[in-house]
Amino acid sequence: RRDAYRRSDLLLPHAHALDAAGLAENLGLHDMTHQMEEVQNVDDQHLLLHDQTVIRKGPISMTKNPLSLPCQKELVGAVMNPSEVFCSVPGRLSLLSSTSKYKVTVAEVQRRLSPPECLNASLLGGVLRRAKSKNGGRSLREKLDKIGLNLPAGRRKAAHVTLLTSLVEGEAVHLARDFAYVCEAEFPSKPVAEYLTRPHLGGRNEMTARKNMLLAAQQVCKEFTDLLNQDRTPNGNNRPAPVLETNIQNCLSHFSLITHGFGSQAICAAVSALQNYIKEALIVLDKSYMNPGDQSPADSSKTLEKMEKHRK
Repeated sequence: RRDAYRRSDLLLPHAHALDAAGLAENLGLHDMTHQMEEVQNVDDQHLLLHDQTVIRKGPISMTKNPLSLPCQKELVGAVMNPSEVFCSVPGRLSLLSSTSKYKVTVAEVQRRLSPPECLNASLLGGVLRRAKSKNGGRSLREKLDKIGLNLPAGRRKAAHVTLLTSLVEGEAVHLARDFAYVCEAEFPSKPVAEYLTRPHLGGRNEMTARKNMLLAAQQVCKEFTDLLNQDRTPNGNNRPAPVLETNIQNCLSHFSLITHGFGSQAICAAVSALQNYIKEALIVLDKSYMNPGDQSPADSSKTLEKMEKHRK
């Protein structure tokens, strides 16, 4: 059985940072020193996975791209072909008449074993829909060892288990896309906008104040979704190059890894529904502002309906 790196194997005594030469000396990789780039300010959580790394001992290469790592907080060892399919898993949310199967890659398994989740053999077996058996845990560990991943026996999970824990990345992203479609196609943006804007049609000053509030909210929503859309957390076989600063990307990656790609996409879908409401509310205000004379909210609403029919 091959041993995994422990804290004492990786950390230099009385030091909180490693350079390429020190790392090579500790691991006996003198021949690879010229291939390594300088690593600065590496703290304990960047070096190990809660005292039990999932990466089997092997050559280590380091790059400037933090997202080339499975979760940006560990060292990558000799994992065989991360894009290789480890297994196929039937979906949990599909109807019996249209069951979907999702391919789980080696890279995805590695992410599930790494922070922030750090799944143990029991939970990983459940995620991969492996039948329970007396030696199921040992069988899974042996299969993982063949692809370069080490799952120690008796390991404890790190994250709280939620319903999202049971989903593989493919199904989580599928769920997020379906949710986005429903938000875009079915959310009643226009009726909600007309209902909430009606009390603010009393006069031009009130309408102007309301419009300024909506425009400010629209700008905030845009900034928020623009940031989430720049998230470059690896998912499935996608390993995009980062475009954000490391600190904020790490925070977004933590959320994405916990939700397996569902979280940020679902939030963007919900905020998009809010933005559609704001657009409709601005249309209502603009039409009301152009109406001559003072009108009650009920009269103003009727006028808007007539203008809309005439426009069509």
